[in-house]
Amino acid sequence: MNDILQVSNLRKQYDDFALQDVSFSLERGYIMGFIGPNGAGKTTTIKAILNVLQADSGQIRIFGRELAADPQTIKQKIGFVFGETAFYEFLSASDMAQITSKFYKHWDWTNFRKYMREFELNPDKKLESYSRGMKVKFMLACALSHQAELFILDEPTSGLDPVFRSELLEILQTVIADGEKSILFSTHITSDLDRVADFITMINDGNIVFSKEKDALMEGYALVKGPKELRDAILETRQVSGLLDSALGFSVLTEHKDELMNRFGSRIIVLQPTLEDIMIHLVRGKQTNVQLAL
Repeated sequence: MNDILQVSNLRKQYDDFALQDVSFSLERGYIMGFIGPNGAGKTTTIKAILNVLQADSGQIRIFGRELAADPQTIKQKIGFVFGETAFYEFLSASDMAQITSKFYKHWDWTNFRKYMREFELNPDKKLESYSRGMKVKFMLACALSHQAELFILDEPTSGLDPVFRSELLEILQTVIADGEKSILFSTHITSDLDRVADFITMINDGNIVFSKEKDALMEGYALVKGPKELRDAILETRQVSGLLDSALGFSVLTEHKDELMNRFGSRIIVLQPTLEDIMIHLVRGKQTNVQLAL
């Protein structure tokens, strides 16, 4: 395994919330989507990875080294791209880059100018004149300019129009094309991950629900819909999970679609779920007696 990021048994206790043995890993050359509802623990986990907060226990290894051993050196090769920007808005992009460059030993101005051109950003314009999408691209240009290898993105596409989102997703795929860089992409816009993610890690109530290769995850599930009169019979099969009731009937997730189709035939509708379907059913759906093999 060529893991660029390893999170092992991470714990952090608050008065009303706790991370509980959070573990996952990300290999070089891939994009991992990090999903879960608001308050699930995504931001707390990211802050721990960035050494912004101290976990109560557990281990974080980045580039094969324990983060706690040398956080300043390790963070030189981590790029941060957040949806909420924290710039001096009255400065030009070039002046802001001058300030940012002082924090990184390997800042490359040639790269910075190249990415500003590629992203169609005017370095002489004040950041207050940049749109939200332009600011996200500026952060990415800065991250690429100090030769980051691990990119941590927290809601980068939130609030962007579809054109900007599509452009940014194309850029992210280009970033990892050399096989040496990886992206941890935290977002609630799961359709973006349908397009670019290689792996999906889901967290809920401070617990990792699953961390799997995306295609295997999507192929393993089916979404079953049916009328109210079949609800109890479906549950009695013990082959479903994440029950959601509606005015017209119900929907559930299953890993046993063939068995259910053989038994219920045309009385049920079997669909390929989206990533959003999977997340909503696992978070909001009523618990059944079966534990899916996540």
